[in-house]
Amino acid sequence: MKNLIVVLSCFMALIGCKEKTNHGPTMDEQPGYSAQLQAGLTVSESEIKIIPIEHATAVLNWGDITVYIDPVGGLKAFEGQNPADLILITDIHGDHFSLETLEELNTEKAKIIMPKAVADKMPPKFTPQIDVLNNDESKERFGITVEAIPMYNLREEAKGFHENGRGNGYVLNLGGQRIYFSGDTEDIPEMRALKNIDKAFICMNLPYTMTEESAADAVLEFQPKEVYPYHYRGRPDVSDVNKFKELVHQGNPDIRVIQLDWYPNEDY
Repeated sequence: MKNLIVVLSCFMALIGCKEKTNHGPTMDEQPGYSAQLQAGLTVSESEIKIIPIEHATAVLNWGDITVYIDPVGGLKAFEGQNPADLILITDIHGDHFSLETLEELNTEKAKIIMPKAVADKMPPKFTPQIDVLNNDESKERFGITVEAIPMYNLREEAKGFHENGRGNGYVLNLGGQRIYFSGDTEDIPEMRALKNIDKAFICMNLPYTMTEESAADAVLEFQPKEVYPYHYRGRPDVSDVNKFKELVHQGNPDIRVIQLDWYPNEDY
């Protein structure tokens, strides 16, 4: 469902309570956790809620801070969502950057982080809100440190889709977690070198990004705690997310593969 809210909780220590060891039950093993997920219940002040909108577009809620990732789809796509405090845009393509959507949304209080190639397409009225971030740079906004990670193609026949240095993937440091959004990329060395990633959102669609095998191989190298396949539909090819999940679990069963509904309006 489009409004499905997946609660991704990082618990604050509670006074007088014993710290859990790594041998305790995982969140989805705890009684009532599935019901909490379905209801979208608040668990703690530091929880992170990730709401899939469609394809590469997501909303993150962390306390009273709201982050939009690659907002496209117009005002209607964000019905019921809080206005953005922080907006991250990865690249110039229409499934990541929509000036029309930015103009329709209430962005008056928002800071917008983007690569220069996107900033060059923005009208002057947005200039005070924009932070241009190049690959390997970082910026702190609203208590969130955002790291710009390269994203590009490796295959010779695909290099024209995403050139090295043009777009950004992002690592968000918030709530004691590191959350990675790949943007459009292949299994590049910079992805494989990532460290201490709690949640990784990994693209996989041809001909524009990478295969399920390449995506799984990269994930097995940098070993996030959880991985969320996204950006996996395209024309003519649609990636097999179940195949990706099997490959990851064969290589490392400790990595949780979590499938969200990124395509609520399509049957597949």
